[in-house]
Amino acid sequence: SPEMMENTVFMSFTFYSTILILKMYVVAIITGQVRLRKKAFANPEDALRNGGLQYYREDPDVERCRRRVTRRAHRNDMENIFPFLFLGAVYSLLDPSPAVARIHFFIFCVGRIVHTIAYLLRLKAPTRSVAYGVAQLPCFSMALQILLATTPYW
Repeated sequence: SPEMMENTVFMSFTFYSTILILKMYVVAIITGQVRLRKKAFANPEDALRNGGLQYYREDPDVERCRRRVTRRAHRNDMENIFPFLFLGAVYSLLDPSPAVARIHFFIFCVGRIVHTIAYLLRLKAPTRSVAYGVAQLPCFSMALQILLATTPYW
């Protein structure tokens, strides 16, 4: 609606949410790229299209990427980004300070990006854990503010 387009907090939320969703797509694409590079396809039709049935096979690097890194990173994104989408949307309706809201969204977004990079590049601990924890702070803050605003309607 036109009113939502005038809500600077909601527009900021929309910007950072879109960045995070694009990041999730990139994580999914990485597995496909590893499959292409290693010529190890999960489906016979993909193998036939890319050189023959001999490439309908498992590859240790592809499986490690698919099972461990990207699957875990993707699942962790779903467990964290989906709640952020709800919290951020509702928080945007509470008429918070645009600067404070932008800081909430930015911290969450950067935390999730660093978390994914730490997963994919296998960065030294506690990089991933710190990124996770930092990204949770704005979510807890938004959730608390939502609860405080909605308590009178309980």
